[in-house]
Amino acid sequence: MAKHQNDRLQGTLDLLILKVLARSGSLHGYAIAQRIQQATDGYLRIEEGSLYPALHRMTGDKWLQAKWSTTESKRKARFYTITAEGAHQLVEEERRWSELTTAVGRALQFA
Repeated sequence: MAKHQNDRLQGTLDLLILKVLARSGSLHGYAIAQRIQQATDGYLRIEEGSLYPALHRMTGDKWLQAKWSTTESKRKARFYTITAEGAHQLVEEERRWSELTTAVGRALQFA
């Protein structure tokens, strides 16, 4: 059975969330998922069952700050903003991603 393309996302969700918030400012969860989907031309779709536990964990780790506000459609939602600690973590996550993709590229070339 073929793997679903989102299985490749394991371990990269933090990086994607931090990057979206660093570029876009404060967003609610659904908007974060939409930005990722739009940026990847629909290739990556973040499911609620992955997104919200990650946002909760990242808030607990002080990488994100969350506060309640109202969406454009007048619904209450938690809006997330990257913190200074989150910005430092983003640098670390980008470094790890670069190392990983370099290593995989080498393995594919020489294996």
